[in-house]
Amino acid sequence: MEKVNLAGKLSLFSDYYFPRIVGELNGQQVKLVKIKGDFTWHQHDTEDELFLVVKGKFDMQFRERSVEVKEGEFLIVPRGVEHRPSAAEECHILLFEPAGTLNTGNVENEFTRSKPERI
Repeated sequence: MEKVNLAGKLSLFSDYYFPRIVGELNGQQVKLVKIKGDFTWHQHDTEDELFLVVKGKFDMQFRERSVEVKEGEFLIVPRGVEHRPSAAEECHILLFEPAGTLNTGNVENEFTRSKPERI
């Protein structure tokens, strides 16, 4: 049982859209990711995802609308909903999702990380 310092873990990497695993519980993984710019349109057919903004803000784009998520706020994207995170400036996010969730969901491209690093 060790505590996790989010700022310390976030200082260990600088790339965007490549989540790192920082914890696991009950079949779920806690991940940290930095984002900037537009990600890939995708969906997760069997997993819900929670996005908690640790620092900054981002827009979660859906085909019909966009939701701004600011520091200290979170958004849950239900399974099966197509979405795309987008951030004008660097944003730090804590993700909570089932273990094995592919970061690009139903799409495979240059952003896909099938085995995220544990830090």
